[in-house]
This record gives sequence, C-alpha cells and structure tokens, in this order.
Amino acid sequence: MNPVRKKRLFIVLAILAGVGIAVALALSALQQNINLFYTPTQIANGEAPEGTRIRAGGLVETGSVQRSNDSLSVAFRVTDGAATVTVNYQGILPDLFREGQGIVALGRVNADGVLVADEVLAKHDENYMPPEVSQALEKSGMMKHYEGGKQEYAK
Repeated sequence: MNPVRKKRLFIVLAILAGVGIAVALALSALQQNINLFYTPTQIANGEAPEGTRIRAGGLVETGSVQRSNDSLSVAFRVTDGAATVTVNYQGILPDLFREGQGIVALGRVNADGVLVADEVLAKHDENYMPPEVSQALEKSGMMKHYEGGKQEYAK
C-alpha cells in the first residue's frame, strides 16, 4: 500500500474513532440527566422506575396537604383523576402551591410507591397548567372538572 494512502487511512480511522467516542460520551451523559414524565396512574401501576429521578404531575388533592409542625416536611397527594400518588417534600413550597392546582414534582419513587420530591414546581398564573399535566388530565377525563384554575370534583 502506498505510504500516503496508509497515512490517510489512519487519519480517517482516528477521526471516526474520535467521533464514535464523543457520541458515546454524549449519549451516556444525556441518559443520566433525562427526567421522564410519569402520571400518577403510571406510578401507581409500577411503570415508573424505582430510585431514578423522574417528573410527576397532576392536581393536588383537596384536603391532602399535611405539614410538619417542627420542620419543612410536607406530604400531599397528587391525582390525575384515575389514581393518586403521595408526594413527600422537604423544603419551602412555591408561593402558588395550593390544593386543587396543577403541579410538577421532581424526585424519586421509593419502594412504597411514594414520590420523594427534591423540587416542586407550581403553575405561574391561574390559567396556565404544565403541558404534561394537562395531557394527563385530558386522558383521564379530569380536565372537564378543572375549569379556570378551580377544580370541581365529580360526584
């Protein structure tokens, strides 16, 4: 083989190997940092991976918020109309957090099916709802009971 062709072949192979390593590292980093969205129904059915950081959202059930008197611990239930998931959170909740409102919680599901959240996001005005939450509520048929920022439970 001609020495010039041999040199070009090694250069092309080195470039391909470098690109392959870069793509593998990028995919590895993305896989570790991705936060998939799960509805309360999916979490209750065991579809959410245990111990992996996920996003979960729905409406905060009326009467479900329990605050600790001696710490910043809060427990509440989130529903999509079909199922309910308990969320435990340690910290200060957003100002717009209240019962009957749509929220998204980021955290990990434990062995008991409870979402241990490290971040809770609340909607920023009375007409807005996170897209994932509104899609989940539409699928479950609960969206018709949620009108203008106020939740009306079906009887």
